[in-house]
Amino acid sequence: MILSDIKILEAIDNGEIVIEPFDRSCLGTNSYDVHLGKWLAHYKDHILDAKKHNEIEHFEIPEEGFVLHPNTLYLGVTLEYTETHATVPFLEGKSSVGRLGIDIHATAGKGDVGFCNTWTLEISCTHPVRVYAGMPIGQLIYFMVDGDIENYYNKKDNAKYNTRTIKPVESMMWKNKF
Repeated sequence: MILSDIKILEAIDNGEIVIEPFDRSCLGTNSYDVHLGKWLAHYKDHILDAKKHNEIEHFEIPEEGFVLHPNTLYLGVTLEYTETHATVPFLEGKSSVGRLGIDIHATAGKGDVGFCNTWTLEISCTHPVRVYAGMPIGQLIYFMVDGDIENYYNKKDNAKYNTRTIKPVESMMWKNKF
């Protein structure tokens, strides 16, 4: 079951959902619009290795915007910091963004109950497109959880993305044992 706008507001009021900054005009019928933060990043190396720490370079989106190019993976970040303590958040792209040929996540559209941070976006595009800090980039949809939760993300010892940040975070796959 997806939370409606009224249920999202109730969850915010009782602390089950946190959105900072919160703007009532961004609340849709059953979602909340999030915006592109001012930081982007790209990997330093052309070839990435899943077993090593692949470093990224951060850069700020200038006021005149930044042109994304095809065949490049950009890491972006939401302007909004969020917490979810009783629901499963899903991040989806806005249709207006998709119609510009921009994908905002390759695989990581689902968060975990207990996720408390900004969202790193895995941005790619089909042709060159200029983006701007603060532009609407996606929407959060909240799903109810059936049953008790034993292992909240923000309390897991092995959670890799718990450090609060305003910048995109690179893959931490290298911390896994395989």
